[in-house]
Amino acid sequence: MSAPLRVAMIGNGFMGAAHSQAWRVAPRFFELDRVPEMAVIVGRDAQKNAHLADYWGWQEAATDWREVIARDDIDIVDIVTPGHTHAEIAIAALEAGKHVLCEKPLANSVDEAEAMAHAATRARESGAVAMVGFTYRRVPAATFARQLVQEGFVGKVRQVRAEYLQDWLADADAPLTWRLDKSKAGSGALGDIGAHAIDLTQFITGENLTRVSGTLETFVHERPIVGERQGLSGTASDERGQVTVDDCAMFMARLSGGGLGSFTATRFATGRKNALRVEISGDKGAIAFDLEDMNSLSLYDATAPADRQGFTKVLVTEAAHPYMAAWWPPGHMLGYEHAFSHQVRDFVSAIAAGEQPTPSFTDGWQVQRVLAAVERSADTGSAWTETAS
Repeated sequence: MSAPLRVAMIGNGFMGAAHSQAWRVAPRFFELDRVPEMAVIVGRDAQKNAHLADYWGWQEAATDWREVIARDDIDIVDIVTPGHTHAEIAIAALEAGKHVLCEKPLANSVDEAEAMAHAATRARESGAVAMVGFTYRRVPAATFARQLVQEGFVGKVRQVRAEYLQDWLADADAPLTWRLDKSKAGSGALGDIGAHAIDLTQFITGENLTRVSGTLETFVHERPIVGERQGLSGTASDERGQVTVDDCAMFMARLSGGGLGSFTATRFATGRKNALRVEISGDKGAIAFDLEDMNSLSLYDATAPADRQGFTKVLVTEAAHPYMAAWWPPGHMLGYEHAFSHQVRDFVSAIAAGEQPTPSFTDGWQVQRVLAAVERSADTGSAWTETAS
């Protein structure tokens, strides 16, 4: 047996829970050449962190990520902290020779993402690899959609309609969290969920967004201050703080293959909880994916006889579908958490094989350039803004 890969996870919020179950579950359902070992979880609150280490199955808890990264017994650093900390932690970990998995978006700025990508390139020369966690790529139906496009099912891609709709901020009295602070989050709906729509579109089509034209809107400019921002235990007061990010982003895009895309990312879509949808239309057919119906794809074959045309719903639960052979009999559904297990499977497999996992930090840097271009377009009112600049 090869030596285990000892993992240190930096951060212990919502994503920490999702990543913890993935590190725990993946080696029990997939045959991995190297087994990940949940070594240490790092968080600022020692008491909370110690509790979560026990609750989620980590061997130990720590409060200083720098000390943990310097340890010789750590092989992988998994970063699930707010975006403003990603660059510092990831670059330090790569320079220490650790493999790095970093949540999306890769950073809070193009400059930070570029520095991270260059650090990953340098680390690759000495055997350490880095990957950004665009987890929805690992939903079996999304991976299958990419396969179908690569096989030519839709033909030439003409249009993409992508949207990520949530409503958790529709209440104007919802609290002011770190996600609404530009200094920590980088951007609002655009970077938090719009990044997923961008990456999934590029992943499925195999094309990049080259130009964008967009607008950003903040509907609620002040919200109640709660929790650690006020020294309280999650209780609200009459004090309100400034929202410094966007609530909604809408933009048009040109794809590298010549097609057009329309994108919406909003946390004000009343009644929508986690609706990430991508529909690709080509000259031979169409594919539609919806995360709220994540075990299926809608397929349209434009080459079929006229009396047999129409969208067909395909259940993506067969053993022949991506990742599914490790799980349940056909028709037995997977959930949100399974994509994180697939992410661990792919990341660990790449490490064991000495290969570069995807999406790489360079891929994450490219998404960051798209986000920045949308912001520039919104700020300047530009009809089209290049993503390469």
